[in-house]
Amino acid sequence: MHCPFCKDENTQVIDSRVSEAGESIRRRRRCPACNKRFTTYETVELRMPQVVKQDGSRTEFDPEKLRTGFMRALHKRPVPTPLVDDAISAITQLVLALGEREIASRRLGEMVMKELHKLDDVAYIRFASVYKSFQDIDDFQDAIKEVRKPVKK
Repeated sequence: MHCPFCKDENTQVIDSRVSEAGESIRRRRRCPACNKRFTTYETVELRMPQVVKQDGSRTEFDPEKLRTGFMRALHKRPVPTPLVDDAISAITQLVLALGEREIASRRLGEMVMKELHKLDDVAYIRFASVYKSFQDIDDFQDAIKEVRKPVKK
């Protein structure tokens, strides 16, 4: 760590403390060259992967887009908001846990479908009809058969 006052490259850590929330570390430092003291904070920086769309374009991962998809599928369905929040959080954590720099939008859609299948059958069918581009009644019948199968965990 460079000293912000004299730019010397050698600084000493005098004291380290974890924040109350446990999400950062506060360090008191001293520069032996100019003898001045300063504080630094160390936090974790989590980077979400880029979403690769079917046309090859890339966009930032956005949990609000997930929320929009869930809310459209769940329109006028009796699913409490905290359950939707939990589903979005589960997907976000799963994407982070993958540790990848990119994720295909198709894979993200599959994650959404899996969570919707747990929450509400009608919402699952709604999302699947758009996501899988249903063309005729047979596609809907296949999706209904899928709903009747037990959810894989």
